[in-house]
Amino acid sequence: MRSTGSPRTASPRRGARIGALAAALAGVVALAGCGASASTSTTPSGSGSATFKPAGQKDGAQITVWADSTRLPSVQAYQKSHPDVKMKIVTYDGGADGSTYLQTKVQLFDRTGSGWPDVVFGSPTDVTWASAPTKPGAKPFAAPLDQSLVPQATLAGFAKGSLAPCQFNGHTYCMRNDIAQVVLWYNKTLMDKWGYQVPTTWDQYEALGEKVAKEHPGYLVGSVGDTNSQESYFWSSQCPAFQSTGPNSLRVALKDPKCTRMSTLLDKLIAAKAVSTEGFFSQGFAKSSGSKVLMAYGPSWYGQYLFKAAFNTPAKQMAASAPLTWPGETTPSTGNVGGGVWMVSSHSANLKASTDLVTWLTTSNDNQAAAPTYPAYAPAATAWLANPANRDYFATDVSGPFQQAANEVWTGWSNTKFSDATAWSSVVLPALTAGKTLTATLPAWQSAISDEAKADGYQVTNQ
Repeated sequence: MRSTGSPRTASPRRGARIGALAAALAGVVALAGCGASASTSTTPSGSGSATFKPAGQKDGAQITVWADSTRLPSVQAYQKSHPDVKMKIVTYDGGADGSTYLQTKVQLFDRTGSGWPDVVFGSPTDVTWASAPTKPGAKPFAAPLDQSLVPQATLAGFAKGSLAPCQFNGHTYCMRNDIAQVVLWYNKTLMDKWGYQVPTTWDQYEALGEKVAKEHPGYLVGSVGDTNSQESYFWSSQCPAFQSTGPNSLRVALKDPKCTRMSTLLDKLIAAKAVSTEGFFSQGFAKSSGSKVLMAYGPSWYGQYLFKAAFNTPAKQMAASAPLTWPGETTPSTGNVGGGVWMVSSHSANLKASTDLVTWLTTSNDNQAAAPTYPAYAPAATAWLANPANRDYFATDVSGPFQQAANEVWTGWSNTKFSDATAWSSVVLPALTAGKTLTATLPAWQSAISDEAKADGYQVTNQ
């Protein structure tokens, strides 16, 4: 789990009660994704470099599949429904918490010339190295799926921008398992009781937050205290904190107005005590304040895994609405807090079976309709939303907001070789705890991101 317990590769620091939730969600959150989730390449899939040259193929050869514990049942279900496919299934951490286990193993296999798994589940961060050779003369670990492996019609069925983390040098190197598009969560029961209108703009959100602080002290409209809060707020504001400008170039420009507009808004709400600097998943929060969260700007998995599982909010109270807009904007942009990927090895001797497995895992209604988090493949997401387990808890139908937000994730928050949570956790959160404002902390956050990027070989611009 990544810090706030998102279905991805991070994990929050919780206490005993939230720790139990973390264990229960270990896979869901563990790898719904890791770090930023947009592409580092703007080249359209299929228009790139050299033609892919497969290894020698052996029809019927056994395929080795590496999956995390959460995705293990899905792989086993495929095996049961496809008994003719020979499979060896290995459980590993799936890249959770920034693990480099897969990368280290692939580097070893590249040196020895054997041992590569055929299919792996991982995080978007894994794709940054898997789409490039680990040494001169080697080929990338991940196979370009758009080169005669997966039909373009299938790739086109994914939510807009959701395959961006998979796309490098003009090709598509993975298929997205799930996404965690950010929406506005609100307690409909309390909103109706107090006569409040659900905000549709950030100005309205700010005004309502200040009103709540005066009329109902102690109630909250959000939190910035978790290690992926920046993905809900600053990503949704189109802040260029992790904006790729080339294969190894990154723009980290936190003085940009699209960063400062969000920091200024949040500083006002923090000062009014309407937005908490304590994380939703921090120790004791659920007990002390879980019942006082009126609104939360956060990922689609918040409904089930934050409000239902952590806060024990009664059924038929929580609802979701579409992402908020800024002045002058007609179409909102939103963030993403999760989403894992499946990759096929370029070394596989049975690309047909490997590709079929990955396609089934990401697109099949048989698998995705019962998945723990929102599928990236649009037709499968429709089946997921039709599943009573994913809708009956809520006060209203979440289908519209979820589907809209799925196509509005801003692709300018780029997938990088390092996690976007590190600098936020090590620099911003301690500053907030010490009473500093977000706006005053932006320069230090920018420096920390820039230093990480340079250490990973990026050319960084701060303009």
